[in-house]
Amino acid sequence: MTLKHLVSGTSFAAILLLSSACAPASEDSATEQSAADTSSTPETSAPEPQAVSGIDVSDPESVGFSTAGLQALDADYQALVEDGKLAGLVWLVSRHGKIVTLNSHGVLSYETQEPVKPDSIFRIASMTKPITGVAMMMLWEEGKWKLDDPVSKYIPEFVDLEVKTADGGTEPMASPMTMAQLMSHSAGFGVSATYNGVNLSESDLQGMIDKLAQLPLETQPGTAWDYGPSVNVQAYIVEKLSGQSLDQFFEERIFEPLGMDDTGFWVPSDKQHRVTRIYDYEEDGSLGMMPERLQNEVPQFLSGSGGLFSTPLDYWAFTQMLQGEGAYQGERLLQSETVLKMRENVLDAGVPVDLYGPDMPGIGFGMDFAVVMDKEAAGNKQNVGSYYWGGFFGTSFWIDPVDDLVFIAFIQNNNGSNPYQGTPPVRNMAIDALYSALEDPSK
Repeated sequence: MTLKHLVSGTSFAAILLLSSACAPASEDSATEQSAADTSSTPETSAPEPQAVSGIDVSDPESVGFSTAGLQALDADYQALVEDGKLAGLVWLVSRHGKIVTLNSHGVLSYETQEPVKPDSIFRIASMTKPITGVAMMMLWEEGKWKLDDPVSKYIPEFVDLEVKTADGGTEPMASPMTMAQLMSHSAGFGVSATYNGVNLSESDLQGMIDKLAQLPLETQPGTAWDYGPSVNVQAYIVEKLSGQSLDQFFEERIFEPLGMDDTGFWVPSDKQHRVTRIYDYEEDGSLGMMPERLQNEVPQFLSGSGGLFSTPLDYWAFTQMLQGEGAYQGERLLQSETVLKMRENVLDAGVPVDLYGPDMPGIGFGMDFAVVMDKEAAGNKQNVGSYYWGGFFGTSFWIDPVDDLVFIAFIQNNNGSNPYQGTPPVRNMAIDALYSALEDPSK
């Protein structure tokens, strides 16, 4: 059996440890004798990276991680699958651009029992947003828009939007909605549920704009953070400023340069067998499969907010471009200054981030990322400047530029990102475990 097969259901870090632990006793004795014979023996170099699904996986100890610490987190994740809390999970960690653990547990489908693998395809939902943010910032670099521009400069339909008032009426915008506000969910639009009755995705992005133009804003621009249609509005602007459809722009300007061959708004027929099913909890707490939801052709509504399929390895390439301050494997998508700007908080003072309630102290918001502004107030171990997001079905990632660390985990539970709907807190589990496992950050 090859390592590629072993990685399904097994931690690669564990494989490395197992291979050394199972060395013949004679080899162990010889090593101990050699150490006793001389004190001038040079230090043993780190093991050569091993290839898993075409990706080199390095020794965790070589970049400061405790192998045992990573194994402990993987055992916790495996237990979630064995206990029926998750059907399948793929997760990885990298540091200094080196993947040090790549793990898969569970199945794509309870019916087929096909195992989850590192190249399995997941619906990443709102993890589409940072990709749309990169597209927007590519156009920003080209001088196509500015942060303090009014959104109505690019969407004239929004020039005279009204704002709801407490007495049930409306009033004019106190100041024009800006592009910076649009990039940070503070433009005045309501949360997504506000628009359930009007079906913003009924046709295409232009149809969404036409509907929003007829509706009042929920709040004055800049005064509140509300998680709604802002990034789909960004997607519309990408199309308008680039002259390309969103899928064409993503493919030509982002996916192809980064080698994200399995990422897109639809999955061709020859890859459908790699797509995971969606799972949800039954009334008795057990996990069941939801009806099949295939997307095997280009959708009419290209959601820059949540429409993409991807793999953990494809998304890792995207994070490496960000961690590389705009460049990855010789391809530069953004200038380093632009990436730094993306992860700066742009919310006005006193405007809190509030995803599921209550407010999230210590957290700000940049250009389509949440950003850790105050480590103590946030109440976790992530360094100041770390940025992250997740998706409706429970996919998640974070990037820590201080410790040069990336974490990615893909699951596929309905409402899997909501901490009040039963899905285990996969990302939060990793925050505590990984910073504890990083025993030598100097490496």
